[in-house]
Amino acid sequence: MDLTLTPELSAFREEVRAFLAAHRGEYEAGQPKDPLAWQRLLIEHGYAARTIPKAYGGFGAQPDILKARIIAEAFIAAGAPRGLANQGISMLVPTLLEVGSEDQKTRWIGPTLRGEVVWCQGYSEPGAGSDLASLQTRAVEDGEDFVISGSKIWTSTAHLADMMFCLVRTEPDKPKHEGISYVLIPMDTPGIEVRPLKTMTGYAEFNEVFFTDVRVPQANVVGGRGRGWQVANTTLKHERGMLGDPNATEARLAALIELMKTETVDGERIIDNPVFRDRLMQLQARVFAMKFNGLRVLTDETAGLARLIVKLQGCELNHQVAALAIDALGELGVLYHEGPHLRAKGSWQRNYMFDLGLIIGGGTAQIQKNIIAERGLGLPREPKTVGA
Repeated sequence: MDLTLTPELSAFREEVRAFLAAHRGEYEAGQPKDPLAWQRLLIEHGYAARTIPKAYGGFGAQPDILKARIIAEAFIAAGAPRGLANQGISMLVPTLLEVGSEDQKTRWIGPTLRGEVVWCQGYSEPGAGSDLASLQTRAVEDGEDFVISGSKIWTSTAHLADMMFCLVRTEPDKPKHEGISYVLIPMDTPGIEVRPLKTMTGYAEFNEVFFTDVRVPQANVVGGRGRGWQVANTTLKHERGMLGDPNATEARLAALIELMKTETVDGERIIDNPVFRDRLMQLQARVFAMKFNGLRVLTDETAGLARLIVKLQGCELNHQVAALAIDALGELGVLYHEGPHLRAKGSWQRNYMFDLGLIIGGGTAQIQKNIIAERGLGLPREPKTVGA
């Protein structure tokens, strides 16, 4: 593709920079003061939900990779927060755009984009994590409804969510991959119990969710009854893209560089220390590689191998960026939760712990390597043990 910065693109870049300068008072330390108002403002100007059709609550622009890159670079340079990125916006919305019914698109995409409806993902179960297709949560047909019983685990934000997109077994007599449906479930439905699970971050981002005779209309099935596995893989594709977002990693690297310019030891800036500077340069090179791989994914729909590595690459790299920040902070790096000496409100420490979990969540690093090897490189499947 032609990467020339045309007069039109130059003018667009100035437009984005002017917007950020005009709204500088609406965010602080990379966070919006009012997240929902900021999200609405970004959608209105086309800096979030840019290519989502207007009919569904987006900005309605045609895809333009160079403009998308200009937006990302301007926001990173300004230290400005991008639009909301969560399970609803980043995973469910693109899934509905691909396979949802017109009613589902019209009803759910707009409120989800604006942050008015919060979603969680009901995939993993106590006996069905890595082997997701062996899930046992069942939906029994009863008139025009399903009655759902079972449980889910590691359900992020379930304690805050309004809705869940959930995998349930609706066809028990079919092979395990063919008997699953993808169902949208209101979290205030009678029979749902949410139990928070505190993680090593000290917070309860994850939850157990129990379903006891939960009644949901069959019209809430996405993509057709018994086609949940195909729909689930569409969502997983977008989940991996969210977890391996190069723009988010580049913004984190920029924050790390700023930290290393301001933190000192014996009057010397951390960034001037050759050992720390060498580690930073190695990470910077990998972030550049990640960014260019992201551009390849955007510009080449056939870039299958490039697409497969983004989750593995992003989660491991984010954790290593946070690790360097912890080391650069020295004795302050061991602080946690609250205190007068915390930097960035303790976000580096929390990111370090949380990102370690993401190397496991959303598909472990080991599973991702198997996917890359088998689907991307065409290597033989890992042999199964007898009786497995």
